[in-house]
Amino acid sequence: MPRADKAQALLRGLPGVDALVGRAVAHPDLRSMPRQRVTESAREVLAAERRRVLEGASSVAEASTLAERVVDRLTRSGVFSLDRVINATGVVLHTNLGRALLSPLAQERLRAAAAGYTNLEMDIGQKERGSRYAHVDGLLQRLTGAPASLVVNNCASAVLLALESLARGKEVIVSRGELIEIGGEFRIPDIMRRSGALLREVGTTNRTHLKDYAQAIGPETGLILKVHTSNYRVVGFTAAVSSRELSQLGRERGIPVMEDLGSGCLVDLRRYGFPYEPTVPEVVASGVDIVSFSGDKLLGGPQAGIVVGGAELVERLARNPLNRALRIDKFTVAALEATLYAYEAGEALETIPTLRMLTEPPAAIRRRARGLLRRLSAEVQSRLGAMLVDVTSQVGGGALPTVELPTVALALGSAERRPEDLDDRLRAARPPVLGRLLDDRLLLDFRTVLPADVPALAAILASL
Repeated sequence: MPRADKAQALLRGLPGVDALVGRAVAHPDLRSMPRQRVTESAREVLAAERRRVLEGASSVAEASTLAERVVDRLTRSGVFSLDRVINATGVVLHTNLGRALLSPLAQERLRAAAAGYTNLEMDIGQKERGSRYAHVDGLLQRLTGAPASLVVNNCASAVLLALESLARGKEVIVSRGELIEIGGEFRIPDIMRRSGALLREVGTTNRTHLKDYAQAIGPETGLILKVHTSNYRVVGFTAAVSSRELSQLGRERGIPVMEDLGSGCLVDLRRYGFPYEPTVPEVVASGVDIVSFSGDKLLGGPQAGIVVGGAELVERLARNPLNRALRIDKFTVAALEATLYAYEAGEALETIPTLRMLTEPPAAIRRRARGLLRRLSAEVQSRLGAMLVDVTSQVGGGALPTVELPTVALALGSAERRPEDLDDRLRAARPPVLGRLLDDRLLLDFRTVLPADVPALAAILASL
């Protein structure tokens, strides 16, 4: 029989789409899967089998095998695209994994906001419309010392709104060493152009002096902008102007001064062995007129761009029509209020996961890692080449870039189980497990493995 005729005969033996869907939906794992998605997967499986036959395969898969492929594809992808993962990378503020985890109280307040109506913009006592920002404004004032605040959907939005409100059509003076890229190829000069402000660079990459700012001030100056280089460091022969010096210059010359802190932190982490990182209250106290920072980095809350500063300037931002496009919803308000409450109550280090993970001592991390090892049989440990090793973690999220946190990881890899293969299989697990490959070992860093993740992780490792 000619090859083409044989291929056509084989293709006629393939089940139809409906028949294959009928077999697949009988599987218990697909009971909640929308039928349209099962149909699409069935078509893809059949198309792949047809290609295999046309490329010279001598037989076609049984209908049961094809149905298993449909089930496998769908169970690997899951019903929902956004799903839980086990973060064993050691990167606490992992941008690609969603950055800060929320505290139990923030989770509780989110659920309450999601389940019912709220007083988001209602002053119930006064029987009139209220402000969504009122729920966090008092907290931010008390925690930072600033007279006023505003919250938008992320820190880049906060910078854009401030530039557009205070310096559209005017020059903004920035040190060349602070023209940062914040990730995703978004750069301060790009944000400035979008705002309508005009960039006026001063100084050099490594050294900028107060006189550089002073000499650049002219009739067209609208703002002096200081950008905290939270995602990189320039070391060696360097010079920078302090927030206090810039604030004084701004007051003398009648020019508002803004500082973008990026990560933003409300507590001094030096007591836990971290290098100096300016806190928001510190910068506000230095006299800076406007300060912007993120909600989902060192603060440990939801994604948000927080602005604090003088009442008149903050009001100009609030009145800008752009603020409407950038405003936060009730879920951000709920989570942010709960996060800020933890700081005011003195509970931040104990209840906010980001701060707890950053300050957790290696001995406590080792105990959690040993707890997982005890769940694995000697045979599994031997097969995986499992052993505990001392390594370092990163903060992540564009924060504290030079900090290496001492931590404990479970190192995997053996002649029987190559690290690269283990990495692939762990990523395909439910939930996926993300570690990092280093020196021919797969490392599962327990700084970011949550206590609640340990049973699931142990079961996944035992199945490899």
